[in-house]
Amino acid sequence: MRAWLGYRRLRTLLDLQITRDLAADSGLSDADYDVLSTVSSAPEHRMRLGELAASIRWSVSRLSHHVSRMEQRGLVARDDCASDGRGATVVLTDQGWAVIQEAAKLHVASVREHFIDLLDPADLAALATISGKVLAHLEQSTAPDPARPTSRRR
Repeated sequence: MRAWLGYRRLRTLLDLQITRDLAADSGLSDADYDVLSTVSSAPEHRMRLGELAASIRWSVSRLSHHVSRMEQRGLVARDDCASDGRGATVVLTDQGWAVIQEAAKLHVASVREHFIDLLDPADLAALATISGKVLAHLEQSTAPDPARPTSRRR
């Protein structure tokens, strides 16, 4: 119980601090950063809207609305999908690329200050093991499987 409650409190306070730093340092929200950092890692800084939504675990509708707001700020643009005339591609603009490059440096510094640098190598190794186990389970259990019942109880 102590580990779970500690994790819950850590997650809340750490997310709050990192989000606060991100906004103060770069003017980006967590959502902006998720979109920009994911698209910036894609080939040619472009991703299909549906692929991006799946990658960051958002609905296509939510992402589409958020991308529209980011387009108004000049961070991304939409392009037609070459392989599918109905699809849209999110493309990082030059301004978006500059913003994410600067934001990433400051974001990493914040994560190090408030989390990574507080842990010793054994802590980091344990965290890597723990997060690997939990992520493997969650990625498997959240993958679409039409044969699996919708109930979470087993």
